Amino acid sequence: MAMWDRIKDQAKGLQQQSQGARGSSGHGRPGSGSGSGSKAQLVGVLKSQLTSLKTELKSGAYRDASMAMCALVAAADGSVDPAERQHVESLILQNDVLQNFPPDQLRQRFNKHVDQLSFNFQQGKTAVMQEIAKAAKKPAEAKAVVQTGFVVAGADGYIAPAEEQVLREACAALGVSPQEFGL
Repeated sequence: MAMWDRIKDQAKGLQQQSQGARGSSGHGRPGSGSGSGSKAQLVGVLKSQLTSLKTELKSGAYRDASMAMCALVAAADGSVDPAERQHVESLILQNDVLQNFPPDQLRQRFNKHVDQLSFNFQQGKTAVMQEIAKAAKKPAEAKAVVQTGFVVAGADGYIAPAEEQVLREACAALGVSPQEFGL
């Protein structure tokens, strides 16, 4: 049963990626459709913006803050089940920009943060926010960390209120305007 759920999640993710690609290619009008449609469109735009910055996003601060951000988004509702952990990990490893870094480094950092958040969410969240805040020194990287979190949060076609909340908190920690992301 869990395997079937994972396959459905992956199919949804692939469908979302193709919708995002269509949305950012100029077909369809921004703001048309439901609220989740505009979020899906925003996710597509953010994904292409990130890809255009790929050559600049090679610092350890961006890598570490992005992995902390992905863990925080995955655990936003207070827990991370194994299927969700695996799904987010696969999104990380498939992300064009994050391919600048060795997969083992990404996996290790992501899982360390998820473990912290799973063990004690409030304590883990404090540690994760400190890690995220390290990217605040460079505005382009700070923005990219939020974009990475947004892309992961929106991969399933829906950004939950708890995910929006942690994205807003990350914006505050990084000195990035949440309005830029429609938060």
